[in-house]
Order: sequence, then structure tokens, then C-alpha cells
Amino acid sequence: MYYYIKNTLEKTNKLNFKGKNGQFVAVLTSAEWLENRGNFDMGIEMDIDLSAIHSTKAEVNYDSLTGTFSIPDRDNISMPNTNFAFALDEKGIVFIDDSGYVDKTIKNIINTKRWTMPSLERFIYDFLEQIVIRDRIILERVDKELDSVESSILDGEGKDPSQRVSRIRSDLRDLRTHYDQLIDLGEELEENENDFFNEDNTRYFRLFTQRVSRLRDMTASLRDFSIQIRDLYQSQLDVKQNRTMALLTVITTIFMPLTLIAGWYGMNFKYMPELEYKWAYPAVIAVSIVIVIVSLLFFKKKKWL
Repeated sequence: MYYYIKNTLEKTNKLNFKGKNGQFVAVLTSAEWLENRGNFDMGIEMDIDLSAIHSTKAEVNYDSLTGTFSIPDRDNISMPNTNFAFALDEKGIVFIDDSGYVDKTIKNIINTKRWTMPSLERFIYDFLEQIVIRDRIILERVDKELDSVESSILDGEGKDPSQRVSRIRSDLRDLRTHYDQLIDLGEELEENENDFFNEDNTRYFRLFTQRVSRLRDMTASLRDFSIQIRDLYQSQLDVKQNRTMALLTVITTIFMPLTLIAGWYGMNFKYMPELEYKWAYPAVIAVSIVIVIVSLLFFKKKKWL
């Protein structure tokens, strides 16, 4: 698929590589790139193995800028990333993509964007914006989910949230890595080492870098929040265990004197005067009751019950 950058992207069946019709956008499969890369005159021999892409990055060459994208699935971040490559110079940009991601993104740009001052820089900015366009909503959803988990812990619900929080923390870590890579890419574009871009238009890349930096900071804050929730849950477990141990200690303390009495009078020595006394049994019962009541009042006063 070939496009010229006008007030929007205008589809064309063939590109004029001498640049008479303006800057272009091309979307090729890896097989089409190997067949047609000589036509683009970018001075590179880029053999693309899309399965070997693991990060988003850019690399400055003598007369071109090449790089790769590795985009997490925003609906399920733990799924494999979408990978594609690109190459650009002052005439335009070529995407090498077998997944269909770039075609879908370009259709969204065509449907939503109209440019009063069209340029390659503006197209790249809008393309990058499409990558992160839903991320603030996603992060706000994560924030609400973490709030829900925290409320559940504070309300004393017994369900263990550790697995849920661990999944969120893992997703946030992957997103933060992705944002770091996007920031590096934006800074590489803004540097404009090969003078492919109009200096006035490099502000687009700076705007994108600033936006992604805010998303990265938000992700870092949410990850810290998830760690606090894990610690909160552990502290709640510790409180419950302490309460259980305190209750067992109180029960043990109450029954210790009763056990002593039972052991003492269970010996049945012949010369124990209480054995012959008719009120001995009721007296022992009364003493035991008094011991229990006094113990309970004592622990109540100490707020151990």
C-alpha cells in the first residue's frame, strides 16, 4: 500500500521516487520489501526477520533511519507483542509489517486526521500517537482496579488478591519498558542527526516524548501502588494472626489456674482435708468461676479481648 502525504493520506498505486509528488508512506510485507527495497534508494540492506524483533528502537544510518516496533497488546499485555520494522529518509517512510497493525493504524489516521500543514513529521507524530491513544484510559482502569482491591482488603474480605495484583504489576512493568523505548525513539527522531526533518517540525517528536513520559510516570506510580497493596495485604494477614495468637494466649492463661486446681485435687491424697469436707466440691467450682471472671475482666481492661 502506498500513500502520499497531503491534507490527509492519499492512496496511490505507484510511487514517484524522485519526490515530485511529495513525501510518501509505504506499507509492505517482509516479502514485498525484499523484492522492492532497491526502488526506495535508502542505501540500506535491511534483511527483516520480524520474529526476531524484541524492542522498539531507532538506528541512524548514513543516509536513512531504520528501526523496529514491538507493541504490547493493550487488551492483553501478557500476549506476544506485535512486531514490525521501518525505514525512512527525507522522501518518506516505509513500514515492513506482516501483522496488519500498520494498515489498521493508517486507516484510523485517514478517518480522523486532516492536516493544514502536512509533513512527514506530522504523519509520524500521529502514527506514534495512535500507539498510545488508549493508554491513559487503560491506566485509569488499572487505578480503579487497584482501588477496588485495596477496599476489599480493608473490608476484610478473605479472598487472596496476590495473584491479581502480581498480574497487574507484571503488566505495568511491561508497559513501563515499552514507554522507555518509545521515549528513546522519540528522542532519536527529535535529534534529527541526518537532517531528514524540518527543524520547526521536530517539536512534534518532543510533544510525543513528553506525553509518553507522563504515561511512564503514571505507570511507575501505579506499580508503586500495587506494591503498597501487597504490603497492606501482608500486614492485614499479620494482624489476623496476631489476633488469633492473642486469643489463644488469653484462653491458655485462663485455663492455667483451672488446670492447676484440677491437677492438685486430682491427686486424691488420703490426708487432704478438703476431701472430707462436704462443701469442698462447690467451693472449687466457685473458685474456678471467680478465676475465669477475674481473668476475663482483666483482659478486657487491658483491651486484649
